[in-house]
Amino acid sequence: MKIAVSGATGLIGTALRTALEQRGDDVVPLVRRQPKPGEHVVAWDPERGTIDRAGLEGIDAVIHLAGENVFGRWTAAKKQRIRASRVAGTKLVSETLASLQRRPATLLAASAIGYYGNRGAEPVTEASAPGDDFLAQVSRDWEAAPAVAARGGIRVVNMRIGVVLTPAGGALATMLPPFRLGLGGWVGSGNQYVSWIALDDIIKAMEHVLDRRDLTGPVNLTAPAPVTNRELAKTLGKVLGRPVLVGVPGFALSLAFGSEGADMLQSGQRVLPERLTASGFRFSFTELEPALRHLLAPSERAR
Repeated sequence: MKIAVSGATGLIGTALRTALEQRGDDVVPLVRRQPKPGEHVVAWDPERGTIDRAGLEGIDAVIHLAGENVFGRWTAAKKQRIRASRVAGTKLVSETLASLQRRPATLLAASAIGYYGNRGAEPVTEASAPGDDFLAQVSRDWEAAPAVAARGGIRVVNMRIGVVLTPAGGALATMLPPFRLGLGGWVGSGNQYVSWIALDDIIKAMEHVLDRRDLTGPVNLTAPAPVTNRELAKTLGKVLGRPVLVGVPGFALSLAFGSEGADMLQSGQRVLPERLTASGFRFSFTELEPALRHLLAPSERAR
C-alpha cells in the first residue's frame, strides 16, 4: 500500500516506517518543512492549517501520529500546544482527506488511554465512558476530529495508545538512568496502574489494525496485563539487578511538573485490549518482565 504517516520521525513513527517498508509498503512521511526537489514526502503545517492536498491524492491509507509530547511542566502554553497539536492537527488531516477526489480507504488516528481519566483499579475497555480531566477532555475531542473523514466513507480507527516501552525514548528511557544507579523508585503512591505495551507489539498492532478492514472506532493498543507503577518499578529494578526501595513523593512531582502535570503522573488506567484481542491479534509480550528483558538485553550487553 501507499501509506502517508505523520509523526514519522517520532519514537513510534520511526519504527513503524521501517516495519512498513520492510513488508513492501510505500511510506510517504508528512513533514513540516519545504520539501527538497523530488523528495517523496507531503508538506504540512498544522499551526498554519496548510497541507499539500495533491500529495495525498491516491494514498491508500493514512496513519496520523503527530502530537505534542505530554511530558514536561504543564504551563498554560504547554496545555494549549497539547490540545492544538492533537485536535486541530487531526481535524486538518481529516478534513483534507474527506475533500480529496481519490480518498484513502483508511485513517488510523492516534489517541491515548488518557481518554479514560484516572480510574484506579477499575478495568476499562473500549466500551468504558471517558474521564473528565484535562487529558480525557483532549482525547475525547481528539477522537471526534476524524468524524468528517468517516462521513466521507473513510474507515477510521482511533488508536488509544498506552505507555510504549522502549529504551530508545519515552517513559522507559527516562527511568533507566536513575534505576541503573540504584536510585529508581515508584511515583507517588505507586498504586496507579500503568497500561504498557512493548514497542515491538505496538508496531505489530498498528499493522494488524491497518490490515483488518472490519475494525473501526476505538481500539486499545496496550498489553493485556497492566501493572501498578510500584510493580513496574520493582520489575525494572529486578531486571537491572538494582534495589528499588523508595518512591518519588507527590510534592516533588508538583515542583517539577506543576500540579496538573503531577496529577497526570499519579493517575492511572487499568486498560484491557478487548477489541484488539478479539480481532485475533497475538502479542509477543503479554507479561512485563519478559518484555523488559527483551527490550533491555541489547543495551545491557553493551554496558
